Amino acid sequence: MDAPATSASDLPASDRPAPAPSPAPGEPRPEDRPARLTVGVVGAGRVGTALGAALDRAGHRVVAASAVSEASRRRAAERLPGVALGTPQEVVAAASLVLLTVPDDALRELAAGLVATGVPVAGKLFLHTSGRYGTAALDDLTRAGALPLAVHPVMTFTGRPDDVDRLDGISFGVTAPEPLRPVAEALVLEMGGEPVWITEERRPLYHAALAGGANHLVTLVVESMDLLREAGADEPGRMLGPLLGAALDNALRLGIDGLTGPVARGDAGTVADHVGELARHSPEGRRAYVALARLTADRALGAGLLKPEDAERLLEVLAD
Repeated sequence: MDAPATSASDLPASDRPAPAPSPAPGEPRPEDRPARLTVGVVGAGRVGTALGAALDRAGHRVVAASAVSEASRRRAAERLPGVALGTPQEVVAAASLVLLTVPDDALRELAAGLVATGVPVAGKLFLHTSGRYGTAALDDLTRAGALPLAVHPVMTFTGRPDDVDRLDGISFGVTAPEPLRPVAEALVLEMGGEPVWITEERRPLYHAALAGGANHLVTLVVESMDLLREAGADEPGRMLGPLLGAALDNALRLGIDGLTGPVARGDAGTVADHVGELARHSPEGRRAYVALARLTADRALGAGLLKPEDAERLLEVLAD
């Protein structure tokens, strides 16, 4: 069994985890509450250690974790101090709730591999955090008597100490067999989150929506920053911050009614200039701009923000 490579006290002060909030007067401390579940973490990465720490704060007890890389061993020591490190099957044997926090593509293979080792899984809760999959990814474990849960936190994790605090108030996409739905939702509430029920067949669409919004947003912002630098702006991030913050707020509050800019105005000439400039400076960016401008025009037309004749001129400009 591996030993932790370091402890939280060995870390620089700036990298140490923030202390858990003090309980209100009269409220029992987490360490004084009866532990309801023993928790194991298979894959002590950013997500697994954050959820493990959150469950520990809620009164459960993290008893074991598996960590392969030096970074994951260090993270386990920081966020789950004193927890023994071992193989995945040793983690499963020690826990009644097992967090499977591994990359999406490894999840099915891990589930099958655990069953193949012969480690007892019947009656144990197995919770994975993949947005892509529901509980079907754990079918091998389910057939062996395990209790499957798919609980996906809708948040990005950086590995910094504030990851655990970021769980407070966020949504979790929850999928589980109907008898286990209350269990999954209760665990989310204990971690400070809000459970949102997603059916098994809707998981791919759910995850596509989240990835398209969050991941592609980063790409769009970085592309805009690069183009602004090329245009002569020394601090593109400072320039974009207020604009993008207002645009995001408008979109979340108003939907398509928060749209502004040349497409919403039907300004085909301006859009044509944009396409021409991007062809010279960022051909890949041009293709993305054209695709998004078409989608924007379609949505603006459907919402009545754009007149049909203006939409027609825009689409002519945006034609390949």
